[in-house]
Amino acid sequence: MSTRLPGIGMTSARTRERLLQRLRDSGIHDETVLAALHKVPRHLFVDEALASRAYEDTALPIGQNQTISQPYIVARMTEQLFANGARRVLEIGTGCGYQTAILCELAAEVYSVERLAPLHQGARRMLQELGYRNFRLKLGDGGLGWADYAPYDGILVAAAASDVPMTLLGQLAPGGRLVIPVGTPAHQELLSIHLTDEGYIRERLEAVNFVPLIRDEDRV
Repeated sequence: MSTRLPGIGMTSARTRERLLQRLRDSGIHDETVLAALHKVPRHLFVDEALASRAYEDTALPIGQNQTISQPYIVARMTEQLFANGARRVLEIGTGCGYQTAILCELAAEVYSVERLAPLHQGARRMLQELGYRNFRLKLGDGGLGWADYAPYDGILVAAAASDVPMTLLGQLAPGGRLVIPVGTPAHQELLSIHLTDEGYIRERLEAVNFVPLIRDEDRV
């Protein structure tokens, strides 16, 4: 949990409340997830020029050809991830750190991997400034997961893979969930994959549009 948060500044509590109501109307029902989105100051994770748009339900650019995800998608993926009370979670694609902060509000331990050094460094700085202490960040290939701290109760992937990485499935704890967008730029689906005693149960949630998950092998 965070120990301090800055004032809202140019963004009003009313603006955040309107966003939460839109999320409820869109089918987000977990009030603990909604409370986390209300608490984490999204405007601090985007460029100052875009801060006035931070509580719109839309993705925004964060540099390095990456985006901060639409609040609805953040809420949808987070709700799925914590459906079974996850305590130790892995995030693939730290980005600016906004989703990481949401996870820090809800999980006991958060591990996150980012392949782009400027985003990795900026996320670490912001999360520390906001007072979070229950996270570890790694600069590296997210497709490999983070085996040192596996297994995880939940794994959230914030970039679209061409198929489900078996490495990530192998780092799930029994009863754990992998929430991941899968597909091509033309068609992506958000999947929730639950590891049960009988094997993996795959659920298709909805169509999405994410930046691609880049593996080190893709850049050779």
